[in-house]
Amino acid sequence: MGSVKFRTYHQVEGEDASRLGEQVAAQRERVQERLRGIRSVIAIMSGKGGVGKSFVTATLARGLAQRLTRGVGVLDADLKGPTAARMLGVSGPVRLDEEGAHPALSHDGLKVFSMDLLLEEGQPLRWNEPGHERFVWRGLLETGALREFLADVVWGPLELLLVDLAPGADRLEDLAELVPDLAGALAITIPSEESARSVERAMHSARQANVKLLGVIENMSGYACGACGHTGALFPGQAGADLAERFAVPLVARIPFHATPFPPAELAALSDTVAALLP
Repeated sequence: MGSVKFRTYHQVEGEDASRLGEQVAAQRERVQERLRGIRSVIAIMSGKGGVGKSFVTATLARGLAQRLTRGVGVLDADLKGPTAARMLGVSGPVRLDEEGAHPALSHDGLKVFSMDLLLEEGQPLRWNEPGHERFVWRGLLETGALREFLADVVWGPLELLLVDLAPGADRLEDLAELVPDLAGALAITIPSEESARSVERAMHSARQANVKLLGVIENMSGYACGACGHTGALFPGQAGADLAERFAVPLVARIPFHATPFPPAELAALSDTVAALLP
């Protein structure tokens, strides 16, 4: 099999009958227009799944909504495994009108949009890609979906939009290109060395994409006993502290696993810490 070469739409010679370049440029202009009323956009990222990234996003959103007067939004950009919407208690269908797609509103007053709101209950995301080079087309389609979420959702005025990204580095690079004034990214890890290695690669990719690393949050840093208040070890390692030192960024928080709802005092402390990082 010969090598497959791809050209960008800028490299296509002659007239582009599809006017793809104009379509993409127009969509990027709509992204900027949609986000004009949002003070800060922050990415929540990780190098691997299973670290509780969406849980941290939902928890942060709830806490910050109590402190930021202009409101908080959550964009669940994990297209294949969307969970943030359900964690925030919202569901479809999406309301559509001449303005665009309207985010769901949680009981906390959060504006939330997710692929989960567009899928039938229990159904997986399926792309209608060509039958050849599927892995290439899926990447393009995922980037296009992220662009549409930013361009077509009517966010309105917000103090902060949290973007819950899929595991890995690719979507962060896409987001940085679509949102040039991205305020930064928070990296989520669990204490283990395996997680540290994966998240480290994602953080290096963020630096290479010129995305500011705001800090590291270590999730599941222990098990908090609801009866006695003691916190015991859950995973070996100290990935949060190691990554923070390696990249010279703050260790924003170490969040233990709670069998009961997140304690209000801990939520308040976490929210205050993150709010202080906002530009």
